[in-house]
Amino acid sequence: MRQFAIHLSEASAADVIDQSDWYASQSDTVLVQRWELAVSTTLLRITEFPTAGARCHFKAADLRGVRRIAVDGFPRLLVFYRVDKTSVLILRVLHGARDLESLF
Repeated sequence: MRQFAIHLSEASAADVIDQSDWYASQSDTVLVQRWELAVSTTLLRITEFPTAGARCHFKAADLRGVRRIAVDGFPRLLVFYRVDKTSVLILRVLHGARDLESLF
């Protein structure tokens, strides 16, 4: 099975760190570790099955082709990414209840 290279945008890396910090302030290290493992597992799944995520239907032309998939165990947190022939670019990791298109 072919595995795609994965690249994180600065915004997506900041999203993961911000969420880790938020969980740390709201709970304990157990939840933070669960979050970090869940994100890692989800990203690995994307590299193995890049078309598994649902296509997004954003209005902006430059967001066509973006896909989304829920973080394992955190269904309201979504990974947004774009796939090309050999790699996956992680664009954002955001809560699904936000005004998503405006955050790109």
